[in-house]
Amino acid sequence: MGDFFMLMKNHKSAKLVLEDGSEFEGKSFGCNISNDGEVVFNTGMVGYPESLTDPSYAGQILVCTYPLIGNYGVPKGKDKFESDGIKVRGLIVSEYIDEYSHWQAEKSLGEWLKEEKIPAIFGIDTRALTKKLRTKGVMLGQIVINGKKMEKIEDPNLRNLAAEVCIKKPKINGRGKKTVLLLDCGVKENIIRSLVKRGVKVKQVPWNYDFSQEKYDGILLSNGPGDPMMCTTTILNIKKALTENKPIFGICLGNQIMALASGAKTYKLKFGHRAQNQPCLMEGTQRCYLTTQNHGFAVREKTLGNEWKIWFRNANDNTVEGIRHKKKPFMAVQFHPESTPGPEDTEFLFDEFVKQL
Repeated sequence: MGDFFMLMKNHKSAKLVLEDGSEFEGKSFGCNISNDGEVVFNTGMVGYPESLTDPSYAGQILVCTYPLIGNYGVPKGKDKFESDGIKVRGLIVSEYIDEYSHWQAEKSLGEWLKEEKIPAIFGIDTRALTKKLRTKGVMLGQIVINGKKMEKIEDPNLRNLAAEVCIKKPKINGRGKKTVLLLDCGVKENIIRSLVKRGVKVKQVPWNYDFSQEKYDGILLSNGPGDPMMCTTTILNIKKALTENKPIFGICLGNQIMALASGAKTYKLKFGHRAQNQPCLMEGTQRCYLTTQNHGFAVREKTLGNEWKIWFRNANDNTVEGIRHKKKPFMAVQFHPESTPGPEDTEFLFDEFVKQL
């Protein structure tokens, strides 16, 4: 406990200010700059290196509900990350552990945040903050260092965040007789790893890539940040692909894009699903899977066409967690079968997709 109070004494004052005017005071342990974004929470107990580098968090300030963060530092090697760097706009934790202990670690979380120029606050009552977000819903906010407030906070969902975080030119990953065209809207690296280890070649292309003249055996629609309606070109391209019979597999944002391409609608969830323990029921069975999730939008069930069926549902709120075409090889899930971090219950979906190629 003494170390915690020493940390509080040796760090600059900082606070999180929400759009409703409420303020949460603490101390800075990242880069001493102010930043804004959509304030969201994640209930996972582990996996902060993977979460911080998940492109789906672009534009957001992440609140960790687990109280102790930083105790195992930051691991060596990019293979432990989900992208080329931190993607959150800021980090909020209750208690920060500066003296890490893990044989794979090479630096502290605070050092990493400073290198990446990302602000972070500890010493905040994250329980009270999360209860507010659970009651009123996610809201815009800003991290304020030394009292320097930003004049205006922009809603990141009004931007095409997928275009900001996706690959800029095509890239080949792995080798194999079968080729998967991966539409990158902010893909997690473990999705690529999950495909490559199953012996397929992955051609990774930007969100707006015209693949009408490409040769491929199947399409993977990746995860990504923000409102799926911003990915207009992706939606139009997938709408064309749905007229053919080549397998398509969507993950997270990819699930929403596939639904939109089919003519369905999406909507914004009150506080989203961001956790490693979200229970999902496979429709028509008694099977329930624990899943990793990170999304703020969902498919509106009543707008799905008759040729589509619900594949998975969230056991907590009954929202759509997966859709599947009744005749063609098109399927998508709202959760992350590649996990990282989280349970590997649904990794078999990659096997199912590869078998269809």
